[in-house]
Amino acid sequence: MFIPNDHGAHVGAGLKPAPTLHREPSPRPLHGGRLRQAAARYGIPLAGWIDLSTGINPQGWPVPPVPPQIWQRLPEEEDGLREAAADYYGTPHLLPLAGSQAAIQALPHLRPACCATLVTPSYAEHAHAWRAAGHRVREVPAEGIEAALPETDVLVLIHPNNPTGARFERDRLLAWLEWLAGRGGWLLLDEAFLDAAPESSMAPFCPRPGLIVLRSLGKFFGLAGARVGFACAEPGLLDRLDRMLGPWTLAGPARWAATGALQDRAWQAETRRRLTGDSERLAHLLTCRGLAPSGGCALFQWIETPRAADLHEGLARRGILTRLFTDPPSLRLGLPGSGADWERLDAALKEVIYEHTRSTFAPSPSGGGLGRGNDQACPERSRRKRSRRGRGDLAP
Repeated sequence: MFIPNDHGAHVGAGLKPAPTLHREPSPRPLHGGRLRQAAARYGIPLAGWIDLSTGINPQGWPVPPVPPQIWQRLPEEEDGLREAAADYYGTPHLLPLAGSQAAIQALPHLRPACCATLVTPSYAEHAHAWRAAGHRVREVPAEGIEAALPETDVLVLIHPNNPTGARFERDRLLAWLEWLAGRGGWLLLDEAFLDAAPESSMAPFCPRPGLIVLRSLGKFFGLAGARVGFACAEPGLLDRLDRMLGPWTLAGPARWAATGALQDRAWQAETRRRLTGDSERLAHLLTCRGLAPSGGCALFQWIETPRAADLHEGLARRGILTRLFTDPPSLRLGLPGSGADWERLDAALKEVIYEHTRSTFAPSPSGGGLGRGNDQACPERSRRKRSRRGRGDLAP
């Protein structure tokens, strides 16, 4: 077990609460899913786009028609949502939220001024929220977490990390939690992308002191528009968060849909199997095009390459939206949703890579650049060949 050097009192002891007035707002982080902006910029109608920029399951839970009374009544807490969530996440100590984003923005206001340590690169809303609330934010690479612990009050980890897909061993997380909780600190885990590997979740360890786990129905369940999430933590902290957010934070139809999705174990099992296979398929497709992923998870693959902006632009001009990152230069691609989407992505990658290789780029032996790839090894090309042979329209 890792135990960092203890230099005395709690790091945040004696600090005054962060000021809330006259603070210059920092720019909001950018997000994927901005299809209307892309459609306007590239002159391609919305219907002509494949959106791979969000990491949302393209085959989400099939929401049945919402009963009219659900729309007409105020949301009620005794509707079965908490029980369904407790059964799914393995803990009754949770609070339904209007997406985990609600907790991301509110939690920094429940502590006095302190030092929050985050991994970089990661989901930028966390750092933005802690800075906006007046806290000191320290961003470190994953391998620098333990060295940063002696100066850390709150350790914020996305698990698996977005966009790199990095995951953390449970024993290590528990050791970090023990250290932080002993000093009055928090371990805040954002598990938005973890549903495909529920055995790795830390939610069942709630309500351990100092542990906060955020969950979301937007990614695995594909219900991003419903804005449903949960915070799992100690009862006292959940009460404070509940009071801050106020009543009716989650709309009735969203609660109704979330309850059904959380209870549908057959769909969940089949979806985990499918997402695992599709993620491996995407990794192989990218690799055979000379773009071996640097990381990923069941819902996306991440490519670190100095040519990320060129690749993003080339795909966008062909109606495929990806998520571009600048530090480090990299690209995150979600899963295509249909056979036609898979074929279109592979064809677009081939065109973009050929276009740039012919003009300025050379193949990269490490997979970090835009290499030519191996046409014979590409499964999508083989699938298209078989399909076209069946139709009798494949030229020799």
